[in-house]
Amino acid sequence: MKPRIGVIGGSGLYALTGYTERERLRLDTPFGPPSDELVVLEGDAAEIVFLPRHGRGHRIAPHAINYRANIFAMKLARVDWLVSVSAVGSLREEIAPGDFVIVDQFLDFTRGRPSSFFGEGIVAHVSMAEPTCPRLRAALLAAARASGAHAHACGTYLCIQGPQFSTRAESHLFRQWGADVIGMTNMPEAKLAREAQLCYATLAMATDYDCWRESEEAVSVEAVVEVMRRNIARAMDTLAHLPAHLPPTCDAGCRHALADAVITAENAMDANAQRLLAVLRGEHGA
Repeated sequence: MKPRIGVIGGSGLYALTGYTERERLRLDTPFGPPSDELVVLEGDAAEIVFLPRHGRGHRIAPHAINYRANIFAMKLARVDWLVSVSAVGSLREEIAPGDFVIVDQFLDFTRGRPSSFFGEGIVAHVSMAEPTCPRLRAALLAAARASGAHAHACGTYLCIQGPQFSTRAESHLFRQWGADVIGMTNMPEAKLAREAQLCYATLAMATDYDCWRESEEAVSVEAVVEVMRRNIARAMDTLAHLPAHLPPTCDAGCRHALADAVITAENAMDANAQRLLAVLRGEHGA
C-alpha cells in the first residue's frame, strides 16, 4: 500500500509537478477553512496531499495563517506522514544559502497564535521534548542527499512572529541561544501536528544568512525569492525520493501522542469535544 504523505508548501512552493492530480478537497474544520484546497496527487510510489501554506499566490502572511485548520485538514485527509517545506534564514556559517536542514528542535517566539486544539472542553498536555518524528527525519535526510542537496542532519529552528525580518541585535542573540535557522511559520504548526498524532518533520531550505553576517547585505525579499527558486526543483526531487526511504510504519510514538496526554474524563466532554478528540485520534477522516 502506498504511503499517503502530506506536504505543506512554504514560500515558493505553491504546487507540485510530476504527479497526477486525483482530486481537490475543500475541507471545513471546527477552526475555519485551511489556507487553500488540499490537492490529492497520485505518484508511482506515494499519494501526496499538498497544501500551500500561504495559499495560492502567497496571500496569507505568517502571523495570519490558520495553523489549526491546516493541520486538522491534513488529519481529516488521513495522511500518514507530514512534511513541512519551509524557507529559512541561516544563523550558522556552515549552513550556506541553498543548504537543506532537517530540523529536530524548535524555539517558539511567536505571539498570539492559537497553538492547541485543546482548552475548550478538553485538557491535554502532549510531550514536545522531541518535536519532530525521528523516522521521518531520517527518511528526509536520505531523500535530500539522494537528490544531490547539501543536507544537514539536524538543527534548531527559531520561529519569530514576523512578518518583519529580525533586527541585527536579535539575530546575534538568537545565535547565542543556539538556534541554527530562523523562520516564521513552523510554530505552532509542529505543536499542532503532535497533538494530531501526525509524524511531522521540516525540510528547511536556507535562503540567506539572516542579518547577523555583516559582510552580507541585509536580507531582502528579492534575494530570498531568487535562492528559493533555485532550490524548489531540488525540494521536489527530495519529495520524489522520500517514499523509497520511509519505513512501513512509525514506532517512535508520534501516532500515539495522545495516549497519556488527555486529562479530561470522556464522560465530562460534550459532543463537540468528543468529535474533535475522535478526529485527532484518527477515528474519522475525509
